[in-house]
Amino acid sequence: MDTGLDTGLRRELEEKVRAGERLTREDGIALYECDDLAWLGGLAHEVRTRKNGDVVYFNVNRHLNMTNVCTASCAYCSFQRKPGEKDAYTMRIEEAVRLARSMEGDNLTELHIVNGLHPTLPWRYYPRSLRALKEALPHVQLKAFTATEIHHFETISGLPAEEILDELIDAGLESLTGGGAEIFDWEVRQHIVDHRTHWEDWSRIHRLAHGKGLKTPCTMLYGHIEEPRHRVDHVLRLRELQDETGGFQVFIPLRYQHDFVDMKDGKVRNRLQARTTMATGAEALKTFAVSRLLFDNVPHVKVFWVMHGVQTAQLALQHGADDMDGSVVEYKITHDADNFGTPDKLTRDDLLELIRDAGFRPVERNTRYEVVREYEGPDPARRETPQPMQL
Repeated sequence: MDTGLDTGLRRELEEKVRAGERLTREDGIALYECDDLAWLGGLAHEVRTRKNGDVVYFNVNRHLNMTNVCTASCAYCSFQRKPGEKDAYTMRIEEAVRLARSMEGDNLTELHIVNGLHPTLPWRYYPRSLRALKEALPHVQLKAFTATEIHHFETISGLPAEEILDELIDAGLESLTGGGAEIFDWEVRQHIVDHRTHWEDWSRIHRLAHGKGLKTPCTMLYGHIEEPRHRVDHVLRLRELQDETGGFQVFIPLRYQHDFVDMKDGKVRNRLQARTTMATGAEALKTFAVSRLLFDNVPHVKVFWVMHGVQTAQLALQHGADDMDGSVVEYKITHDADNFGTPDKLTRDDLLELIRDAGFRPVERNTRYEVVREYEGPDPARRETPQPMQL
C-alpha cells in the first residue's frame, strides 16, 4: 500500500524520533505527506508517553470576553462586531466581575480573558479589570490577552510592552493567552489577518513575557487556506523561540471553523467560508501527530475539544496530545461546532469520564501546570494500557 513515504525514509524518521534527534523542516513536510495515520499516531504517542506517561491534564476554567467590538475584520473571525452593530457589547468592569463571580462554582481555577481590539476603551480599563477580578476571585488564576491585544495596548497607551506587562502582572496577570498566531507565514497571513501583529511583534511580546517569568501557551489556526508546509514553518518558528526562552508550556492546534447557526443578524462574517472546507478528523489527527513530533521542546500539546468535537479530541490523546483543556461553559471567539457533536459545556465529571474512556489517567492542573489533584485511571478490567487506536 502506498502511504506517501518510502520504507527507507520511514525507518529513518522512526530512528530519529526514538533517538530523540530533532526533526527538520523536510522531515515535517514528509510526515504530512504520509497517509498511514496509525503509524504517525503511534510515533507521536511514543513521544507523548515519554514526556507525560499515561496522564491527560485538564483544568476547570471559564472564558470571559469583556468586549466583542474590534477594529480588525479578520477573514476567519465571526466574533468581532463594529461599534453600533446590534449585538456589539462592552462590559463595565463591575459587569465583568459580576459575571466572573457567577462562574466561580465547582472549584474554578482559571479565568481565560480575550477581547476584541476596542477602538475607544482606554488602556487603564484593562489593568483595572484584572485588579477587580483578582480581588473578587483571589484563588482564580488570570490567563488574559493575546499578544495582539498587548500590541494594541502599546498603540492606545503610548507605553512599551515591557511596562504594559509589568502593570498587568502587578494587577494579577498569570499568563498571556496564545491567540493572534493564526499562521505566521506572510504568504497566508496577508489573506486572513486584519491587524498589525505579525510574527515579529507576536514573538517579541511572548519573549518579553517569558523574560518576566510568565509561562504562556502558543497556538496555530489550521485547516483553512494554508498548506502543510505553512504549518511546519509555523511550528519551527515557535520551536526556535522556545529554544531561546523556554517559556511555552503548551502548543494548541486550533481547527478553523465555519459559521453554522451563530448569525443572529443573518450575516456570515467568515469571508473564507465560501472557498474553504474544515479539516476532517483525520487531518486534525495528522496535525496533532506531526506537531508533537516536530515540537520537541514544548512539554504539552492540548486538544481544545470545543473546536474538534469530543470524539476527535479523545482520538487526539492517542496522536500526541496530553491535555484536554477545561470545562468551558461558553466560547464566543469561534462558533460552537454543534454540527459535529460538541456540547456547550463539559463538567469535571464529564472530562474525567472522557479521559478514562480514552484509556488515560486524569490529572487536574492549574494555569502553570501545577497539579491540583490526581485521579484514578481507567478501570483495568475495561481497557488495556493506552495504545494508539488503529485506524
